[in-house]
Amino acid sequence: MARLEFFYDCGSPWTYLAFHRIEEVARSAGAELVWKPILVGGVFNAVNDSVYEQRANPNPRKGKYWAKDLQDWARYEGIRIGWPSVFPVNSVGAMRGALVAQDAGCLPAWSRAVFEAYWGDDRDISRPEVLGELAKQVGLDAEDLLARIQTSDVKARLRANTEELIERGGFGSPTMFVDGSDMYFGNDRIPLVAAALGARV
Repeated sequence: MARLEFFYDCGSPWTYLAFHRIEEVARSAGAELVWKPILVGGVFNAVNDSVYEQRANPNPRKGKYWAKDLQDWARYEGIRIGWPSVFPVNSVGAMRGALVAQDAGCLPAWSRAVFEAYWGDDRDISRPEVLGELAKQVGLDAEDLLARIQTSDVKARLRANTEELIERGGFGSPTMFVDGSDMYFGNDRIPLVAAALGARV
């Protein structure tokens, strides 16, 4: 069985697009899908800090096209992506929550709820009350989730996933690996991921 690892942070709209398709890609190929929540800010700080300069001094032509491209992709995928009033967002609680949800067997549902809340409904996913409401939405105990995301174990696991991506050559979200060493970055690489998985079936 082929193995597909998906390193991701819910604070990225392009990651939302890739997340929307990644389960079907793995299912179609009969591949094992391994979820790897990360903190993309930690990746940027370590190996890709040019992102901050680009945000501070955006190219207006690229920015205009970037906004169009994002909406083109959203229409193509049939999902709703707006521009949140809080960006970039502190996604650390949401991504720690993904690990709590992973332990409970509902990581995809949690991540989808977080993506939709932030990119579809303009809700600030850094706020504990929002995370608590999302926990209830996917069948998790809100108080338990909010307590567990403050534990050293969950913090360490998110940090370990982030450091693992850096060590393996990653520089952003989403990053995907097919069978360990074959790396792909970005939503637009999903067809290449599918092709790589198909070649290994």
